[in-house]
Amino acid sequence: MITEKQFQEELEIIIKNAIREDVGDGDHSSLACIPIAAVGKARLLVKEAGILAGVEFAKMIFHYVDPELAVEVLITDGSKVAVGDEAFYVSGRSQSILKAERLVLNSMQRMSAIATKTKVFVDLLEGTDTKILDTRKTTPGIRAIEKWAVKIAGGENHRFALYDMIMLKDNHIDFAGGISKAIQKTHAYLKQNNKDLKIIVEARSLEEVSQILENEGVYRILLDNMDYDTTKKAVAMIQGRCQTESSGNIDQNTVRAYALCGVDYVSSGALTHSVWNMDLSLKAVL
Repeated sequence: MITEKQFQEELEIIIKNAIREDVGDGDHSSLACIPIAAVGKARLLVKEAGILAGVEFAKMIFHYVDPELAVEVLITDGSKVAVGDEAFYVSGRSQSILKAERLVLNSMQRMSAIATKTKVFVDLLEGTDTKILDTRKTTPGIRAIEKWAVKIAGGENHRFALYDMIMLKDNHIDFAGGISKAIQKTHAYLKQNNKDLKIIVEARSLEEVSQILENEGVYRILLDNMDYDTTKKAVAMIQGRCQTESSGNIDQNTVRAYALCGVDYVSSGALTHSVWNMDLSLKAVL
């Protein structure tokens, strides 16, 4: 899986690129009417109920823009919030606060929406041994903060990208000439390149589950688009020899039923690709 160092590097890249995109050669609105030495204070105001996420990322943004900005956190990541709550105060150079404002809001609104949706799934799985996973169906360029939001709400991250886990899906299997050939070629590739990556293999039927079980070294079997009865049969076939994951059309109406089939994980792209930003604003304290 991705290391903490790699994750921090991804966050730094997001901030650097977003500031480049938003500020360019200067925030001329602020430069035009606010003295460079002017100082001020602003508050992060919650305008919609949900799960707050992105406070720690906001601190990173403020400190990137101006290391002298001070952030006083009132509500931490993962907390339930209501309309009118104040999450934090930021104080320092007024120009710096305004330069960081939009990136902070865009990030926190997106992250809080993802965290809010993830928490719904987490609550639906309460009392089972099944965990909710995200996917790679993320917004290009900001995957790190979207997956961070999932973890803040109690979900778990799937692989971060193509490089930190092997996932043999239907197209890989078909192009490779079948399940066993795909797995065998993968083991040979990992050995040849001295890589230690976990292997997940997708199964579309009980016959494919059986074929996967004929091979050693599979970390998890992904049970794709199977109905509840077939999923239960697949779990019984696997008998704990490797992890199990249900995937495909997992939503709030089906997630618990799949969990009760006995799978270790359920994954849903909807955690990150189908959310409406949560309403937040940054207001000057006068």
